[in-house]
Amino acid sequence: MLNVVITGANRGIGLALVKQYIAMGHIVYALCRSSSNELNQTRAVVIDNVDVSNVEALQHNLEKVLAINIDVLINNAGVLADESLHSMSAITIEYQFKVNALGPLLITHILKEQLSHGAKVALITSRMGSVADNTSGGRYGYRMSKAALNSAGVSLAHDLKPLGVAVALLHPGYVQTEMVNHNGDISATQAASRLIKRIDELNLDNSGSFWHANGEILPW
Repeated sequence: MLNVVITGANRGIGLALVKQYIAMGHIVYALCRSSSNELNQTRAVVIDNVDVSNVEALQHNLEKVLAINIDVLINNAGVLADESLHSMSAITIEYQFKVNALGPLLITHILKEQLSHGAKVALITSRMGSVADNTSGGRYGYRMSKAALNSAGVSLAHDLKPLGVAVALLHPGYVQTEMVNHNGDISATQAASRLIKRIDELNLDNSGSFWHANGEILPW
């Protein structure tokens, strides 16, 4: 039985991960800004008021998980806005950096002492953070914040390796969630199942890799 901590757990991929880890018999700590009826109906330990963009309050709001040993930490919380060269907002770009890049780094930093030897940290990133894979432009804040997250993930892989902790950078695919108006190629349930498989395969030898949830290694 593992202790699994998941951010952004109230809906979408996060909620699907919660359900599947619970079905596997693990203890899940579901972190979110505000809970949902569907999350409350699970057996997860729900910890709300966790806003990964609120740097000042983050340490205090994580107190409930500072007393446990963490086997799997999944930094899933994320936001998406649609900037173009002709229409962009510095406010939305900055907010995406706070949530998508700085938030996961701070969560991992605050909880690093709780990570068990052999623990796994998953960063739910995006292939839109790949420079080599950018063939369409636009989405400035999202692309830049996910590229920053990828960079942080590689550093975390190096820094946590001496502690026996492995780190994965995982693109879930184009998933049918509220973030993309429920468009997408796969369901959140299928995406969560694939992500769990990649996390199971994670070890110190492949730590720091950038994977598609289907197992494909993605370009930087």
